[in-house]
Amino acid sequence: MKDLPHDKAKVTIAGAGPVGSLLAIILSRAGYRVEVFESRPDPRVHSAPQGKSINITLSERAWQALEHIGFADQIRHFATPIYKQVIHHKASGLCQRKYGEKSQAIWSISRKKLTTLLLEQAQQEEHIALHFEQRLTHIDFLSGCCSFSDLASGKGVHKEIDADLVFAADGAFSKVRRLAQETPRFSYSQHYMEQCYVELTIAANADGSAKLLSNAYHLWPRENFLLIALPNSDGSFTCTLYLNYQGEVSFSSLNTTALVTEFFEEYFADIYPLLEHPVTEFLAKTANPLFLVSVDPWVFNNKVSLIGDAAHAMVPFFGQGLNCSFEDCYQLAQLIKDYHDDWQKILPAYYKQRKNNADAISKLSKAHFADLSAQALDNIDNQLANNIVDKFTAKQPLLWPSLEKIILFQPEVSYAKAREVSALQQKIMNEIMKIDDIHQCWQQPWIYQQIEQRATELIAPLLKIPNNPS
Repeated sequence: MKDLPHDKAKVTIAGAGPVGSLLAIILSRAGYRVEVFESRPDPRVHSAPQGKSINITLSERAWQALEHIGFADQIRHFATPIYKQVIHHKASGLCQRKYGEKSQAIWSISRKKLTTLLLEQAQQEEHIALHFEQRLTHIDFLSGCCSFSDLASGKGVHKEIDADLVFAADGAFSKVRRLAQETPRFSYSQHYMEQCYVELTIAANADGSAKLLSNAYHLWPRENFLLIALPNSDGSFTCTLYLNYQGEVSFSSLNTTALVTEFFEEYFADIYPLLEHPVTEFLAKTANPLFLVSVDPWVFNNKVSLIGDAAHAMVPFFGQGLNCSFEDCYQLAQLIKDYHDDWQKILPAYYKQRKNNADAISKLSKAHFADLSAQALDNIDNQLANNIVDKFTAKQPLLWPSLEKIILFQPEVSYAKAREVSALQQKIMNEIMKIDDIHQCWQQPWIYQQIEQRATELIAPLLKIPNNPS
């Protein structure tokens, strides 16, 4: 690494995944000397272990961070745009719904490819050094000194690395976070969901074309479980089956070829013939857990900070785990500029700003599983409420943005504010659904006038919408 002015801090980053690599680039561009340590081998030359989702989705919060380092176009070249959601109902066939306006899309990309691209860019930066097969064994939360065991040598050699700042970007199973549990007044909770997941595959046709509608996110809601399919650039689809770990229909109960075959034929008859060896893959793979992590604080002595999944691991049902983590990095970059490299101000502001928002999207993501799987239910009240919302949104899109649209395409609206808006929308719709004979009168103009009046009172101030949004 090139020598830098002595007044610039030296930074250690634990974790060389997408978040650690992006953070390293941001800090290097800001003039800091950065060393990144990763316990696993270099993923550019080694395969990732089972348990890491092989596909992730990028929405505007992630693109905002990638644009900041001028790297968005390079990533888009290897990503697949997804413009719509296709819902495969068990009995009533297909339902299609666009994600946003015109060309708005979320993007699907291989986790390994994204990691590789960011690592290759980090390798080219002047002030970054990457170290693989270096396992963190100890950290001094007062001094920022870290001890690493050199796994590559096979001799258990330890080395100590001094730094002015340490960032833990070492993921949902963060070693830094585990060590932080030994510090005073550190709160930690980990909540497992009933569901686990396995990943399956739909290969492309022989000519490279897709077997499902391409550029779409496919969803099979089945009340208590869920199957999704994300497109890849080669025409294949990566599928994820979310299913209870225990129970009548679960990973535990589906333990024979006959039972698994019957399960797919009963609930996923349309996709079953398209999946590559679904029964043998299901039985051979270990179901991966879904869990949420909440910690407090994220910052220790203005010296060591958690970032990304190390601070806020969440479930994937809004696809915001990486997006939230990249937003952590982007907001940190803004704070470095706003506070002129004064880390005694930067880190407290970072923690205050991001903790509240990470908690909000984590709670929203957990609740969204029920929303997704509930699409399998034939609930007449829910259907009517959705019809009323669709009709009002068509008339007043600014006044009633969907929660999904805010999260995916409006990074200027924080996760915490998005959650508040969603709660107010639910409050208004609860009032509307209590109107006498709502099933008969729901198309009357006065219904929508009442919604507009309430939304103008409650939602417009939050979103800073003018008094007459139409």
